[in-house]
Amino acid sequence: MTDPNAAASDAPAIPAGLTRERGKTLRAPVILDVLAVELPDAVIALDFSTTWELLVATMLSAQSTDVKVNEVTRVLFAELDGPAAIAAASLERIEGLIGQLGLFRQKAKNLKATATIVLTEHDGEVPDRMEDLLALPGVARKTANVVLSNGFGRNEGVVVDTHVARLSRRLRFTREQDPKRIERDLMRLFPTQRWLEVSDLLIHHGRRTCDARRPRCEDCVIEPLCPSSQEAGLTDKR
Repeated sequence: MTDPNAAASDAPAIPAGLTRERGKTLRAPVILDVLAVELPDAVIALDFSTTWELLVATMLSAQSTDVKVNEVTRVLFAELDGPAAIAAASLERIEGLIGQLGLFRQKAKNLKATATIVLTEHDGEVPDRMEDLLALPGVARKTANVVLSNGFGRNEGVVVDTHVARLSRRLRFTREQDPKRIERDLMRLFPTQRWLEVSDLLIHHGRRTCDARRPRCEDCVIEPLCPSSQEAGLTDKR
């Protein structure tokens, strides 16, 4: 069986002369191309079949793993199918269904309130505009970006989670700490049509190889282009 963490042998060659010391505008597109070949399965890990399910799963994913969220939503969607069912359900019932997740009480309140707004203000359909999504309780820009890009095929921003933030700093795509500023830098660096790819690839590479505490630089296909490589004797682990 192929080790999913092993470097792909058919990864595109890094152009001669392109090193970790070169500017990010030269390194960034090559890094993305290499990761795209290395991680062909890099897509959103949340299970969903409708934009409503995508919205709910993303809202629930804060401070919870995708694996656990998928376990919870499998039951949640079977019990409360759609915004009308969640809007009509008691908080106690919703809490009971999502109680395995962190912050489940606040998430239950947000789900019920969001379902009500979707029903009363959007005819039961998840809105496809950034401003409307941001007006929903519990929905911040990261969640809105996930829904727009994965649910509607609209790239209006880059999803910045902890993995994207960490790798963006390690690769010197940004020096910012604030997610909104990191997103701004990534939007400037990559063309709009690759924004979803940026987040999916960095998230998966962060999970598989570029760990927060112990990055596996020795197995990293983009190590020659990384200004934070421990293989090269560099020590930036942020």
